[in-house]
Amino acid sequence: MIPFNKPFLTGKEAHYIYQAVYSGKISGNGLYTKKCQAFFEERYGIKKALLTTSCTDALEMCAILADIQPGDEVIVPSYTFVSTALAFVRQGAKIVFADSYADQPNIDPASIEALITPRTKAIVPVHYAGVACDMDQIMDIANRHNLLVIEDAAQAIDSYYKGRPLGSIGHLATFSFHETKNVIAGEGGLLAINDERFAHRAEIIWEKGTNRAEFFRGEVNKYGWVDTGSSFLPSEIVAAFLWAQLENLDMIQERRKQLWNQYYTTLQPYAANGQFTLPVVPDYATNNGHLFYIVCKSLEARTALIAKLKAEGVNAVFHYLSLHSSPYYQAKHDGRALPQCDRYANCLVRLPLFFELEPASVEAICQHIIR
Repeated sequence: MIPFNKPFLTGKEAHYIYQAVYSGKISGNGLYTKKCQAFFEERYGIKKALLTTSCTDALEMCAILADIQPGDEVIVPSYTFVSTALAFVRQGAKIVFADSYADQPNIDPASIEALITPRTKAIVPVHYAGVACDMDQIMDIANRHNLLVIEDAAQAIDSYYKGRPLGSIGHLATFSFHETKNVIAGEGGLLAINDERFAHRAEIIWEKGTNRAEFFRGEVNKYGWVDTGSSFLPSEIVAAFLWAQLENLDMIQERRKQLWNQYYTTLQPYAANGQFTLPVVPDYATNNGHLFYIVCKSLEARTALIAKLKAEGVNAVFHYLSLHSSPYYQAKHDGRALPQCDRYANCLVRLPLFFELEPASVEAICQHIIR
């Protein structure tokens, strides 16, 4: 069986974890936490980066920083993982779902402006498959209506919009290091702060509502409980694992993009017959090789294809279900149809893509699809 995903180890993870354990500082915000945060700040121009226990936690920090109150509205694509919406629901927000483009799953900016009301506080674009949303349009809408933009860049490490790193454009942004991502820590995430007005409070929220980080830097002579917050800071063991991955980011990216390009090149001639469509990467975006998908003509065609691939020893999977029609949120949705989102929920198939996947396996998967 060719698995859908296989976590890649660089070989340094256990060594760095050993160093972290025997340093005597494993509770977090130590050497490896600082190295990981500095990597994002220096490589991508993020003003302040804070490592978190997950991307979900980073999104929850965003909801607190945005001062989301019960009844506030947050615009979110319906075709995304539940965490994108859940983080704001926990603060009492009403989620207003937006539809996707007809040719790719990202949020369609043309659908956003009509959804804005006096209660709207934020827009949360999701860079699906590591491909950039049209951030100029989204930032323009947000600036004209005085809204925050929070980039969900869970899948978008080392991907760019018009030369600008994803995660460095919105007021806030989040990344994921779940084992299915390009670089991993098992779990883990990162909050990117690009608007300096949030930097000081973010660190307090990150440290359980205390000014502990300031105390350890010698900036205050004692620390105490000064704000809301939670235990968002991961251990040094997580950070040490992640550092081994970040050190090898360029190698990982090169390999994943080679596999992505092989899929695309092999399948492109056969997509022309209309049985399926391939990923679209707009001129303003780059491809970071996070995932490769095809979109079938119907739910029945997708179901049959996944079953056929499984019979041939290939574990392909479908992806998100529409959040606006989920059992939890369906009754809270305003009833608008979101046809493109539903089409991706019914028709999109994710194919295996991981560092150790062999080109011969990619060729075999493509031939199964073609047959």
